[in-house]
Amino acid sequence: MAPQDHAPVSTSQPRTGALSISRVQSESYPGTIIADTIQLARQISISHVEEAKQGPDNSDAEQVPIYRLYRRRFAGLFGFILLGLVTGMPWPWFGPISNETSGEFAISIDQVNWLGNIICCVYIPVSLLVPLLCTRFGIRRCADVGVVMLLVSGWVRYAGSITSLSPESAYALLFLGQFFSAISQPVFQVLGPKYSEMWFDLKGRTTATMVIAIANPIGGALGQLLSPLGTARHSVLVLAIVSTAVAPALFLIESEPPSPPTYAGSKAPQSLYSLLLAMVGKVRPSDPAYMAPHERLDFTIITLIFGVLVGATNALTILSAQYFEPEGYDDVTSGLFGATLLSSGILGSVVTAPLFDWVLTHHLGITLKILVPMAAGAWLSLIWAVKPHNTGGIFAIMVIIGVCSITMLPIALELGAELTRNAHGSAAILWCVGNAFGIIFILAEGALRASWTASPPYNMHAAFILHGVFVMVLGSSVFFVRAKQARREMDERMAQNLHSSHVEIEAVPMDKQGATDSGQSRRSIEKGAGKDGSIPERENSIPLPEKSADVRMEVIDATVHPNS
Repeated sequence: MAPQDHAPVSTSQPRTGALSISRVQSESYPGTIIADTIQLARQISISHVEEAKQGPDNSDAEQVPIYRLYRRRFAGLFGFILLGLVTGMPWPWFGPISNETSGEFAISIDQVNWLGNIICCVYIPVSLLVPLLCTRFGIRRCADVGVVMLLVSGWVRYAGSITSLSPESAYALLFLGQFFSAISQPVFQVLGPKYSEMWFDLKGRTTATMVIAIANPIGGALGQLLSPLGTARHSVLVLAIVSTAVAPALFLIESEPPSPPTYAGSKAPQSLYSLLLAMVGKVRPSDPAYMAPHERLDFTIITLIFGVLVGATNALTILSAQYFEPEGYDDVTSGLFGATLLSSGILGSVVTAPLFDWVLTHHLGITLKILVPMAAGAWLSLIWAVKPHNTGGIFAIMVIIGVCSITMLPIALELGAELTRNAHGSAAILWCVGNAFGIIFILAEGALRASWTASPPYNMHAAFILHGVFVMVLGSSVFFVRAKQARREMDERMAQNLHSSHVEIEAVPMDKQGATDSGQSRRSIEKGAGKDGSIPERENSIPLPEKSADVRMEVIDATVHPNS
């Protein structure tokens, strides 16, 4: 049924860029009306075409839905951003106040570190469960679970700040609160590409994926800024209040629009299990989850590159003080190194994501082949750059790493969806591998820390070598990526078919065009008789009904873009 917020509008003047058919009524065919409607939404949307045949019982025939955009998609996007910001705060929350937390709660520094490590550990299995829940219950129900876990985590963590509790009991509640927050965090990261696919068209999908992807690291940065305000116990209360205040953003999120924005958005979500089967070649070519051999290779390479860059960035964020302080840099400078990486990456993502939607629409693979070698070279250069009195050089390297690594986030997430046609399943695998690499780097580099007898003591030179070599070796595999954007090509092909099926007719009276003895227009309609006497339609033609038929054809909110 046609959306109720769009009513047919009759006009006699065509509008530029839109399909406009004037109301024409022939004296020979008083029962035939071709009604024109004007698009009331944006010009980039295609709502749907309805062809209704009204019989003696006044019943409407089948209606064919096509594609359409809704303004409320931005409300849902805003909800994802807010929730992504807050769910990103708990992970690094205790990093800047580790000493204060250790003193106030009477726990060790290692125990404080595990308040952040537990989130990375829980993230891995939960991220793989999110696509299963989304396939069965939809985006909104998954968001419900994420918000509930966010609220529970905030107040369970605050319960651990009660002064009457023993150190063991307080730490258990803090740890449990972090555990619940680890369940909420992957929900809004993994579902980001799926939400953009369900609600945005080809000219906004990459940008939507980008803003959702970078919301989490921005939240982590805000957490590091807010946690030092006040005592450690007060900061836990602040986190609980912020978590509660953002919870109503859940009501901005909806599972799916009444009409999809693209062909990909109209398809039923595939399961993570089908993606895993496709990755090992256990799916038939006729199955929607099927992936060609080169697509499987591309997705594997992109997963490894995404994982190693995300893991390296996470390790740098957590171990920044341990990286730079042995070389003579203070806490403030070490923190600014990490902040520079994050802020430059966010700025680069904001600038480049719209370009991928409007200009570089078919060049994600080429962009990846440019950014990854630059990021790998920058990581490798830290082996020689991290030394005393080289502040400017390190800041420059942090900018290069941030722009190349964080800008790659939405590109890799979009390419994963392009190659697999499974937006939430591919995002789950990418984020899962990224956190797994983060845990590996943190544990391995902690073990590679030099002893107190080294020069300088406790330096992380071996860790920089591990970082650089790992990123360089895996990053070099990017040149084997073909990065065919199969999902976008299918969306464009389906949209082109819809455009070519629409008709542009000049408003010429029927009596001036002439008609055959059978009532067939000579000038406005092109037809050719078949062998059986039938008259098939040709491109840019509208078939007229028999004289006895009472037919009404309405085009509701259809927009044709010239040269598209």
